[in-house]
Amino acid sequence: MTQEKLKSLLKYDKETGIFVWDIDKQKTRKGKKAGYIKKESGYLMIMIDGKNYRGHHLAWLYEYGYLPKEIDHINHIRSDNRISNLREVTRSENLRNQSKPKNKSGYYGVYWSNTKNKWYAQIFIKRKSKHLGYFRTKEEAIKKRKSVEAELNYHKNHGK
Repeated sequence: MTQEKLKSLLKYDKETGIFVWDIDKQKTRKGKKAGYIKKESGYLMIMIDGKNYRGHHLAWLYEYGYLPKEIDHINHIRSDNRISNLREVTRSENLRNQSKPKNKSGYYGVYWSNTKNKWYAQIFIKRKSKHLGYFRTKEEAIKKRKSVEAELNYHKNHGK
C-alpha cells in the first residue's frame, strides 16, 4: 500500500481519526465510513483489495507516507486513530505503555506470593526478569515498581 493509492481510495480526518471512502466500488460508497472494529483486538480494520489493514497503520501512512515497525496508541484505545493519539515507537517502548493488567494487584509486575505471604515486585529489563523485592503491602510493591519504571523511562500512561 502506498500513500498515493490510499489517498485515492479514502479520506482521513486526523482530528477524529475517522476514514471515509472516496470512491464507489462494490460494497463501498463514497462518503461512507470505512472499516469495522475487530471484537478480539479492538482495532479498526479496513479491507482494501482483499487485504485487511489496521486503521492506525493507514492513519500513519496517510499522514506521513511510510509505515514504522511499531505504532502506539497513547491513550490505550485501539480504535482511537487520531494522529495525535499515535506515536512511532520501538517494541520495548510500546510495551512500556500497556493498559492496566488483569492480575490480583491490578498493576504490572506486582504479585502476591503464597509461599512468602507477601507482595513482590519484578520488572523485565532487556527481556530478563529482575526481582525488585518482597513487601508487606501491595502499595509498597507498587511504589517500588513505579520508581524503577521512572528510571527506565516508561510512558506516564503505563498500567492505567
